Amino acid sequence: MAVERKKSAREAKVRVPELSDRAYLAGLGERVRQFRARRGMTRKILARDSGVSERYLAQLEGGHGNISILLLRRVASAMGLPLGDLLHEGPERPLEYSLARQILDGLPATELGSAYRALAHTTGRGGAGARAGRIALIGLRGAGKSTLGRLLAAQLKVPFVELAELIAEESGTSLSEIFSLYGQAAYRRYERRALERAIAGHERAVIATGGSLVSEPATYELLLRSCHTVWIAATPAEHMGRVMAQGDLRPMQASREAMADLKRILENRRALYGKAEAVVETTGKEIEVSAAELAAVAGRLIDDAI
Repeated sequence: MAVERKKSAREAKVRVPELSDRAYLAGLGERVRQFRARRGMTRKILARDSGVSERYLAQLEGGHGNISILLLRRVASAMGLPLGDLLHEGPERPLEYSLARQILDGLPATELGSAYRALAHTTGRGGAGARAGRIALIGLRGAGKSTLGRLLAAQLKVPFVELAELIAEESGTSLSEIFSLYGQAAYRRYERRALERAIAGHERAVIATGGSLVSEPATYELLLRSCHTVWIAATPAEHMGRVMAQGDLRPMQASREAMADLKRILENRRALYGKAEAVVETTGKEIEVSAAELAAVAGRLIDDAI
């Protein structure tokens, strides 16, 4: 029975994307047609300005043309649009969104943080009061989030929440099964639901998150405004050694490539992890030392929020 359920789930996984792809192409074609009409451009003019044939544009607008990203970029450019406006799924965004994006696009990177905080304050989606009692630990696997999180929760006398366990509860299966049966997108949905559940269920808690949560903008934004965040950091070699010490020997296979991948992941996420309010570096330190540092950091964050 279990084998049959897995087989049917895999078949459904194949069928659903096919339907979704057709719906997406139909929506893409409708967006091209609407933007073209809004600009008063005939299909002939758009074909001339973009270098894409009228016949191909007709197929695209009819939802039958699986256009390449390079050709679609030429179509967007001919209409004076960011490519993302054509690729966007869901209802059309209001004019105010485009105006706000233009302002943000014009800001230097050094001012974006202030702009985000001002927007969060104005819309009531930020502020210390919303996250005063929750401490969330972020960082790569092997940093020590679970171990340090449990110790901190015991010291603060608050619940410890392992987000991976909530994700498994939400999905009714293991994390590896989520990925193999339903894919990355499904995992992200379960991760979001698990975080919402943790926040709704605990005014005070210590939450250990998955290493890749920071790469999902909407979920990470929810975490940042709902919890005080601490980056539990370590060197790539320390991460690798701890994962292997936990019994996962997969990194031993093609170890040079695994270490290169780990370094690349850490470097690409460094700016995201850096959005945390504090950092606890655990490299070369005993658990007790890192736990004491984390407790001191958490104490300051909580005191500042009161």
